[in-house]
Amino acid sequence: MIDLSMIWIVIIAVGVLIYVILDGFDLGIGILFPFISSAEERDVMMNTVAPVWDGNETWMVLGGAGLFAAFPLVYSTVLSALYMPIILMVVALIFRGVAFEFRFKAKRTKHLWDKAFIGGSMVSSFLQGVILGAYIQGIKTTNGIYTGGGLDWLTPFSLFTGLGVVILYATLGCGWLIFKTDHELQDRMFKLMPKLTVCLFILFGAVSLYTPLAHAEIAERWFSTPNLYYFSPVPVLVALFTFLIFRALKQRQEFAPFIYTLVLVVLAYTGFLISLWPYIIPPSVTIWQAAAPQSSQMFALIGALVLIPIILFYTGLSYWVFRDKVRVGDRGYH
Repeated sequence: MIDLSMIWIVIIAVGVLIYVILDGFDLGIGILFPFISSAEERDVMMNTVAPVWDGNETWMVLGGAGLFAAFPLVYSTVLSALYMPIILMVVALIFRGVAFEFRFKAKRTKHLWDKAFIGGSMVSSFLQGVILGAYIQGIKTTNGIYTGGGLDWLTPFSLFTGLGVVILYATLGCGWLIFKTDHELQDRMFKLMPKLTVCLFILFGAVSLYTPLAHAEIAERWFSTPNLYYFSPVPVLVALFTFLIFRALKQRQEFAPFIYTLVLVVLAYTGFLISLWPYIIPPSVTIWQAAAPQSSQMFALIGALVLIPIILFYTGLSYWVFRDKVRVGDRGYH
């Protein structure tokens, strides 16, 4: 018999990963705005993602809809536990989206919309990291009902992971701008990315050390077989691709730093999945315990199998059509 729960976990996990990658460098551009003072260069930064940015968040919607359809217990429990940071994140994303559109039309108030874009990008990125940290820490449940407090998500660990996601997205954005721009703006990104990569490597190491020390159940999953065999290559690969980023930057390769950073994202995501498997509401509710009835999962899966290829097609097409570099003076989104 087909394990529909496993199929849905793969769909949701891949959807979340695609969102982190696509919206990650998109949000990273807003985080990098304070490092660039020129209005023309800020226009170039935004024009690198202007044709595609609003489609990136389709994957977040897909992940949320997948949870609601296939794992309604997770949807209700996690939202109850993380209601405040999720709502604040959505508000920040809305605020950022409005600023994105309005800054191109504004003249005297353009600097205000720039600040709104920076704030929305930083706050939403930080809160995504906070949500991640709170989820890793675990969610208190009794018979499928959230029994924790309203501020259980607010801990030093979740704040630290929030900072980590901000730096991760900034590094992704920096790599994207190296790929999509040239001349002075690209030079600034070449100089900035090594600093961001060092910070990112330190944060990866700190989270990797703190997580098993603070959570015995995660340490047990990390260091017990067969998970140990799956997890042991991850830190080695992180070190390797960090080195490759520095080498690519030194050689002024334009595309490689972005690709290598994407690999680091995938490795970090893999470590996250290994840390929690098979629990979908850590530390106690497994994927199969939280699953919806098979009939409900099958009904939703039919719709997903129709929609996902369409989403993949138009996402790939949009990035292909707008694949060229963006320069100061180009007739772009504005």
